[in-house]
Amino acid sequence: MKIKHWIFAAILFLVGLYMFLPVINIHFKDLPILIIVIILLIVVFQLRKNLPNSTGANIIKIVLAKLKSIKILSILLFGTLGFMLVYQLFFTAKIFRAGSYRNLIGNVTSDNVFSKDIAPIAIDKIRVVDEELANLLGEKVIGQQASLGSKAHLGRFTIQKVKSQLYWVAPLLHSGFFKWLNNLEGTDGYVMVSATNERDVQLVQQINKQPLKIKYQPDSYFNFDLHRYLYTHGNFTKGLTDFSFEINDDGIPFWVVTTYTNTIGYSGADATGVIILNAQDGVIENFTNETTPAWVDRIQPEAFVQTQVKDWGELVKGYWNFGNEDKLMPTENVSLVYGEDNNSYWYTGLTSVGADESTVGFMLINTRTKAAKWYKQSGATEKAAQGSAMGKVQEKGYYASDATPYNINNIPSYLMTLKDKSGLVKMYAMVAIEDFTVVGVGNNLNDCLMNYKNQYYQASNKITPSSQSKIESLTSTIARFQPDVKNGNTLYYFTLKGNKTIFVSSAQLSNSIPLTQIGDSVVVTYDKDSAAIMDVQTFNNLSLGQQ
Repeated sequence: MKIKHWIFAAILFLVGLYMFLPVINIHFKDLPILIIVIILLIVVFQLRKNLPNSTGANIIKIVLAKLKSIKILSILLFGTLGFMLVYQLFFTAKIFRAGSYRNLIGNVTSDNVFSKDIAPIAIDKIRVVDEELANLLGEKVIGQQASLGSKAHLGRFTIQKVKSQLYWVAPLLHSGFFKWLNNLEGTDGYVMVSATNERDVQLVQQINKQPLKIKYQPDSYFNFDLHRYLYTHGNFTKGLTDFSFEINDDGIPFWVVTTYTNTIGYSGADATGVIILNAQDGVIENFTNETTPAWVDRIQPEAFVQTQVKDWGELVKGYWNFGNEDKLMPTENVSLVYGEDNNSYWYTGLTSVGADESTVGFMLINTRTKAAKWYKQSGATEKAAQGSAMGKVQEKGYYASDATPYNINNIPSYLMTLKDKSGLVKMYAMVAIEDFTVVGVGNNLNDCLMNYKNQYYQASNKITPSSQSKIESLTSTIARFQPDVKNGNTLYYFTLKGNKTIFVSSAQLSNSIPLTQIGDSVVVTYDKDSAAIMDVQTFNNLSLGQQ
């Protein structure tokens, strides 16, 4: 083979590495595929004069003959093909490596008490803004700045904790090649949408009175492209995935990218750490799983966790298990929840093979360490809970957002918003994970919570000991008493003598509540939680002769 052909091959190889970013690592098949393609291109280039007038069969014969005459290319081509075949079959195939696939998730512990890891949450800390609504609110704030919307668009939102508050954060990205060419210094900042308050929407364009520019972006151009920039700056042997836009507690924007390697031949992707890239100046820092800064919420990509949990449940008896004995399947959705330890977790329900609406438990996987725990508590799937919530208000035609699991007064519960066709939140719904027929809805979170608790305690035969709340009882006299009508429903707020707590209840709980006056002697029980206003569980007016 002539020297010019070697130069041509080298140029093709380098261009292929730069444009297609194949990882130079034995565990990734994209590099050998690139080698095979380049070899075939060289052969076709050398035979370009003979091929146009040949039939399909003759073309194959001509190519093989040419490969035979260039022994080094022939050895390289068939050697690469042979290696890929053997490596794929014996080192990657699930039929031979079932145990490795199942164990990739690591040691899965089990428990029966949900509240050990997910603490009860105050009503004002519940996430009510999902990604869909965050997009609507973000687009609205961008549209209010005429010059901004013409040159940039919103990237994907990432939910994260910023100074202990939950926010959806998304960068502004270039709208096209010419917009990028005219703004090489970067786009003008990012959008923050509170996950707990839909009125808290911020367009951040300055930090410490200095202009903020997002210079490195996904799907950008040349070496401003985020993936290519990382690849050409010392990361060409690593798998890169889950490009998440995050800000630290000072509001400085970064790209957090998970690094991974394939641990089972060409498969078994497992996170090894993160790369943190300053979105403004391009400074890169590499971290392992153990050394990643605390402000980074997650290292383990959602897709990896889904696959590993699926293999853990499916391969419980190995590859050959046609009777589906003891098999488990994750439910459709994976949610991000925050635990009592302030760490974030991937949540997924677990169902038996063939089950539609019921689960045999659920799993929490730490988004940083991948520590997994299976809670053996039967209940409803997220889809079943959504259907139950929509059925409660079916006359309104609302649809439910994704169901997010919460600990509501030590009751494992799904919370979701109910939206109209334009995507705006109209109501809220809570559904018991243990029994999706227990549903509470309301026009605001307080009304929803009260209705939900009433529904739950009325279904007393369905309450399990593990989900009982901490009940407090008080005997005292009414100090203040005031009815309040909201959306056609009357709620009664009152305080007790010598107690600063505000209580709230409705006539559904007791017929004596509307007749109660200041000075009446009463006995109330309530759930002691972190809410500012306590919902009454039982109400007895002793002055009216109730016992």
